[in-house]
Amino acid sequence: MPGVTHDEAPLLADLMPWSVAPLRPGRGWPMGPDAASLRARWSAFVRADTAEREKLLSPSRSRTLHTAVAQLPGHPGGTVPLAAEPGPCPEPVRVLHGPFDEQWLIPDHRLIDAARPELWRVAGEGQLFLVEQGHVTGSSGPAVLASAVLPDGRSPAGRPGRIRPLFRRPGGIEPNAAPGLLAHLSASLGQDVVDAGDLLAWTLAVAQPSPAGCRVPLTSDPELWTRGTELGRRVLALQARGDGTRPKLPGGRRPYVRAPLPARPAEVSYDADEEALCVDAGRISPVPREAWEFEVSGVRVLELWFARRTETGERGSLEAIRPTEWPQVWTSELLELITVLALLAELRPLQADLSRSFEGATTSAITADALHRAGILPVPGTARRPASVLDHHEEGPGGQFALI
Repeated sequence: MPGVTHDEAPLLADLMPWSVAPLRPGRGWPMGPDAASLRARWSAFVRADTAEREKLLSPSRSRTLHTAVAQLPGHPGGTVPLAAEPGPCPEPVRVLHGPFDEQWLIPDHRLIDAARPELWRVAGEGQLFLVEQGHVTGSSGPAVLASAVLPDGRSPAGRPGRIRPLFRRPGGIEPNAAPGLLAHLSASLGQDVVDAGDLLAWTLAVAQPSPAGCRVPLTSDPELWTRGTELGRRVLALQARGDGTRPKLPGGRRPYVRAPLPARPAEVSYDADEEALCVDAGRISPVPREAWEFEVSGVRVLELWFARRTETGERGSLEAIRPTEWPQVWTSELLELITVLALLAELRPLQADLSRSFEGATTSAITADALHRAGILPVPGTARRPASVLDHHEEGPGGQFALI
């Protein structure tokens, strides 16, 4: 990029300064690909006597049978120590377990070593989350992913990414943006309003990985900005399907089950000549090569998704309680995932073309230095900390109200 280098682009960490570390579950059994198994695991846990509960829990320094903690915000889980818990399973909720893998979680604070309550407080309608992916040299995967459900921040490369809510308060209130940034972009672009959604869409379209963290080139060119935000909204619609819509490929390109998937599949592979995903003897086609090869942080998404559903769990552990046969809903989810990856792959040339256009318009680049001169950077420390959002009582340990 003549005159402007990649390293001069501002970091996402400065543009969206409030971030939270990934969730640290501490044990695997409260999360899984199907909610019924989680309820069965909980039932087996509460039926056990104290000694057996100790073994099944997989206690850690943060969580034992006698740990007392507050409820997770927004979820009426128990607050008595697990040693005395008699009740039914808290209703499992959807979470994002790494890229493109929506799973279920028992939302009980006593089961999760570090649940990050500040994220649960701002989750819900109107909220979106960005998760930086681990930087892997040579990987073609996205630098950042968006989610409408709470993400755990896991990275397939083993490098956890920071979780960045789009808003600092519940209900889509107070953008998580560097103070003054949105007004500065509005003035630079000659637009009435650049809002948080515009910034998120632009980020999804142009974000680039780097060893220092995700970088987001900015522009004052209104035409480029419009192209980027429109493209980013298409990316967002595929990554964060919070409205319940199902993406579709044109009729002749939609993946279908050509041979039934077995009850207990063991491996997945790809037949490039037939454009078929082979699940043992089961076959799904057409599956574009780009969908099969789609990576995040150097790991193939489809292979990782399948592996997490065919793990067996250690004998005698709660994680061993799993579906005895491949559920039909998993097949539907697999078809949808293939479609999403194929459509995202089709947007990559448009993203590359946008980047080339940006590189040819260096006079309109808004660099990190320019943001420093405008007084946007460095961001104040308060912008990197969560807002005070508590407007209702939260139950603390033993039924006491939490004071926050």
